[in-house]
Amino acid sequence: MEYITVLEEGAAEFTEKKSRFIGTCRPVTTEEEALRFIAEMKKKYWDASHNVYAYILREGGVQRFSDDGEPQGTAGIPVIETMKKAGVTDAVLVATRYFGGILLGGGGLIRAYSHTASVGLSAAKKAAMRQCLLLSVRCDYSLYGKLQGLNPECGGIVDDTEFLEDVSIRFHLAPESLEALEKRLADATGGRACVQKDGEKFFPFAL
Repeated sequence: MEYITVLEEGAAEFTEKKSRFIGTCRPVTTEEEALRFIAEMKKKYWDASHNVYAYILREGGVQRFSDDGEPQGTAGIPVIETMKKAGVTDAVLVATRYFGGILLGGGGLIRAYSHTASVGLSAAKKAAMRQCLLLSVRCDYSLYGKLQGLNPECGGIVDDTEFLEDVSIRFHLAPESLEALEKRLADATGGRACVQKDGEKFFPFAL
């Protein structure tokens, strides 16, 4: 199970026929977070001609957009369609325009706002969020070296290691890799170390 989102807030801009366009994107998980971000951008760019926005949320399948005074269908729809084509969810994007005095026309606006969304998404760094197993292994110090090498070979990513009477390694792993890890772990340790399942969680993987 996976979905695509953005990792961090990012912004990028360009100029089209003297109009300045700024695309700012941020990861969000709720409508309240999205609306707060839109309000922040409207305050930051209070003197802009338009602050067009769009957001898509996984929870409830929410999709909203606004043209913010641009001709209907020339701003908010291109922004949200660009996000949808990228497969992005749990994200909000504000496309800011400072009018430069030259009219772009309907087609020009659609292209400009689509490009604003595209550069904003790129700046925020898209990532695939994949559901991984939260796992742990406890072993004595004599086996730690074997586990240290085996884990990454099977695709495991270590989250924490605790050195007490024994060594406890906490890591996450794609569900389809668990069987191979358990087999190799049993072979490498003679059955003296076993994987414990502690839950599941989404983790980002770069695209």
